Amino acid sequence: MNEMEIKDNSFLRQFEARLNGHLAKIEYSSQERKVFLTKLVVPEEITEEGFKEDFIKSVLHHIQEQNQRVVPTSPQIAGFLRKNRQYKEMLPVGIRI
Repeated sequence: MNEMEIKDNSFLRQFEARLNGHLAKIEYSSQERKVFLTKLVVPEEITEEGFKEDFIKSVLHHIQEQNQRVVPTSPQIAGFLRKNRQYKEMLPVGIRI
């Protein structure tokens, strides 16, 4: 995996990554050591193969480094976690996808 540079914009509550001058973001909210990933926004101009997956992986890695759990409320992110079971341990107890 290519680790991309992720910016945690806590003021706007979103993780951001830039590619070719375009901003991709994952909106979130935090509560009690959990990060709720609510929306994935990738501009149409970003057409690179695998960008969304790399972006989600980088955000999950960042959350993991903060010792937090993740709750995917975005269908795209939930689908990613369904396909990539290695991130299952990041889910809070009782949450299944």
